[in-house]
Amino acid sequence: MIGSSRSRSRGWSRPRFQASGPSIVAALLVALVLAVAVDRGVSNGYLTLGTVVFIGVLLPSIMFHEVSHGVVALWCGDDTAKRAGRISANPIRHVDPLGTVIVPAAMVLLLHGFGFFGWAKPVPVALNKLRRPRNQALLVGLAGPASNGLLAAAAGVGLHFIMTASGPNAPNVYYSVLSFHPALYFTGPGIAEGALFWLGFVVGMLGIANLLVGAFNLLPIPPLDGAALVERFIPLSALHSYYRIRMWFLIAVVLLVWLDRGLLGTMFGDIATWYMNLVKPGSVPGL
Repeated sequence: MIGSSRSRSRGWSRPRFQASGPSIVAALLVALVLAVAVDRGVSNGYLTLGTVVFIGVLLPSIMFHEVSHGVVALWCGDDTAKRAGRISANPIRHVDPLGTVIVPAAMVLLLHGFGFFGWAKPVPVALNKLRRPRNQALLVGLAGPASNGLLAAAAGVGLHFIMTASGPNAPNVYYSVLSFHPALYFTGPGIAEGALFWLGFVVGMLGIANLLVGAFNLLPIPPLDGAALVERFIPLSALHSYYRIRMWFLIAVVLLVWLDRGLLGTMFGDIATWYMNLVKPGSVPGL
């Protein structure tokens, strides 16, 4: 579940209201669908404990990504996201029924978990409220991947010290993150050593999840954030027509993931290897 997007508009977006009865029921249904998908995936071997941990750190990473779009837009003069209630730590405000629930759950239940692709609800951005629309739209677009990069860097620093403190158990953390299977390397040490192992595994997953979200969203395909680099050079006369069809490019993104099923796996493998080699302490033997 690594997609993200921003909705563009030239006007004001209606504010979101506080949680009501229907929204609470919807939240419960979302939680039920995800719980069934995870339970089905684990029981049938489609999901491992490592995958469940990855999903657990991926959701707040995507949320932080989305909130950063709204925060930077607010700094640049557009309060649309704030008025819509999207600058919030409440994950329900960022849930898109199709992209956050149905598509990921279908991949687990119907496609045997060949990948985890999805998206959160687009953050509303009113270009006419930005003080310098053309330049600041680029800043708003790149804010999401930049926030993921910062979280990955912070997680990397933490992981480095955790692995250093783990001493002889550092290779177990290293290989468990790379293999996505902590059970293969967790040998049941004492409480303190076990806590360091699982803390290192979760922090490692957090760093890799953020790098994956950031890297995927930098692809220059609308409505992914990397398209902001291309949009900066679209003539003003063509922008209005472009924004009207922008979200339809999501079909191309879905087809890209579907037709090239190894894309996400390759990205994960390359990113995980690079990241773990960057943060590992020198005490990991043979590496």
